[in-house]
Amino acid sequence: MSDDARRDGPPPFDRPFDDEDTKQRVYGAVLHAREPMTAAEIAERADCSEASARTHLSFYADLGIVIHHDGRPARYERNDDYFEWRRMNELANEHTVDELQARVSELTDQIEAYREEYEADAPADVDVLDYDAERVDDVYADLGDWATAIEERRLHERARQKATSSTASSHG
Repeated sequence: MSDDARRDGPPPFDRPFDDEDTKQRVYGAVLHAREPMTAAEIAERADCSEASARTHLSFYADLGIVIHHDGRPARYERNDDYFEWRRMNELANEHTVDELQARVSELTDQIEAYREEYEADAPADVDVLDYDAERVDDVYADLGDWATAIEERRLHERARQKATSSTASSHG
């Protein structure tokens, strides 16, 4: 692949972090892992030595970005709670309490509309096989959007609560 093609196109699927330094490649490898991995497995994905991967994984574990599981061999995985906390903080810092409340209300309306349309309390309660084959793709899309709306509402509500308590404590 030429340098021009690399600059103009998306990163390659097999090695999306080739242009990054070792620390970033280790970070990318552990973020993309679907299950806990050993330092050797992460090192292979990050194209670095196992010792280097361990050094960076230890740093990320100290920050709470990565969970270190003791054992032989030790395994590492992305800390989803950290990323959720980070997303919630970004929302709280980038939006006013009123903006967050408006988004919570908008998402609540969306969720209620899905509940009425599918006569169910949650996406998991809907049996896709109850629908015509022509409509199945639309139902799957709706269920995905519904689940996303539920998750987004939860994050926006947490951010609203954080922003509200920050505002209250600065005035109290």
